[in-house]
Amino acid sequence: MAIPMATQVQFWLFGLLAVVSALLFVTRKSPVAAALWLVNTMFCLSGLYVMLDAPFVGAVQVLVYAGAIMVVFLFVVMLLNLSADDLKVDLRSPGVRAGAVIVGILMAAEIFIATRVALPPVPALRPNGGNAVTEVASSLFRDHLVAFEITSVLLLVAIIGAVTLAKREGSA
Repeated sequence: MAIPMATQVQFWLFGLLAVVSALLFVTRKSPVAAALWLVNTMFCLSGLYVMLDAPFVGAVQVLVYAGAIMVVFLFVVMLLNLSADDLKVDLRSPGVRAGAVIVGILMAAEIFIATRVALPPVPALRPNGGNAVTEVASSLFRDHLVAFEITSVLLLVAIIGAVTLAKREGSA
């Protein structure tokens, strides 16, 4: 089965944007700018998941990682009390501005291709026609329930620890 040219272009655009955004995330000095590049990476990965006929995983990618994890990350950044100069350090260089323009053009091209080209339906990857949400939920809450609960407790302890440490630093 031949893959349509528009699908290949979308795949390469999402992949290129994900890799470039991840590199920019790692190289930023400002934590807020790094968080925004990481959100962009998460959206690109979500697009790739949707293209691979995994819309539930793509939605979870956006909701959990680009949404909830980034909120926690920015909460920790706010606890650090960064000055305004620390937040503006990455926006001054012309290279960052040129990179932002290039990423904007690539995203506009992605939207143009996605809205103008009628793509053929992707064949279902699940031969039994089962629901992806049911499959993920049954695996998560049957096979991996203990790991799921331990992870939730560890995240709660990490948040309490961060708030406690920030409170001690501020009151001392």
